[in-house]
Amino acid sequence: MMQASHGVILILGIGLVNLAMITYSPARDMSTESIPVVKEFDLDRYLGTWYEIARFPHRFERDLQQVTATYSLRDDGKIKVLNRGFNTDKDKWSEATGKAWVSDPALPALLKVSFFWPFAADYKIIVLEENYRYAMVTSKTKDYFWILSRTPEMDESTYSELIKKAQNWGFDTTQIIRVKQIPDANK
Repeated sequence: MMQASHGVILILGIGLVNLAMITYSPARDMSTESIPVVKEFDLDRYLGTWYEIARFPHRFERDLQQVTATYSLRDDGKIKVLNRGFNTDKDKWSEATGKAWVSDPALPALLKVSFFWPFAADYKIIVLEENYRYAMVTSKTKDYFWILSRTPEMDESTYSELIKKAQNWGFDTTQIIRVKQIPDANK
C-alpha cells in the first residue's frame, strides 16, 4: 500500500486520459479503502462499451462530452481500454488507449489501469447492476468517480439512487458533472 504525506503528488488514472496529478491531504478522509468492490464480477460480461453518464471534473476530461470507454481482451490476457470523447473546445474527437488487468484474482472487480507505463492506478468497481447495465467506479481516493451505463441515457430514478449511494459513502456529489451524451453520435 502506498503511503502519502501532505503535499505528495499521486499519479492516478481512470477516464479519458486516465492520468492526473493530484495533491493528497491526509487531513481529509478521501480514501475509498472502506468502500468494498463488487463481489460478483464476470470480466467477460463487463467487456464492451460503456457510456459515461456522470463524473467528477478532471483536467484530463476537460471539455469532453459523449465519452465512452470500450474494454476488450488483448492477446496477452490483459484488457485493452479505449476511451473516447468529443472535445467541445477543439471541436474534434479525442482518444486514449491503455491497458488494464486484474492484479488480485480474489478481487476481480479491482483492476489496475495504465495509460502511461509504468504508472498504474486502481479501477475500483463499487456498484454493478446484476445485468451489467450500469456501474459506479472510483479509485483509491474519493477524488475520482464515474457513473457508467451501457446506454447513452440513464433513467432519473436509477441516477438518483446512485447519487444517494455515493453521498452515503462520502463522495462530494456537488462536484458531479452530468456528461452530455447524444445517442449514436459516437459510433
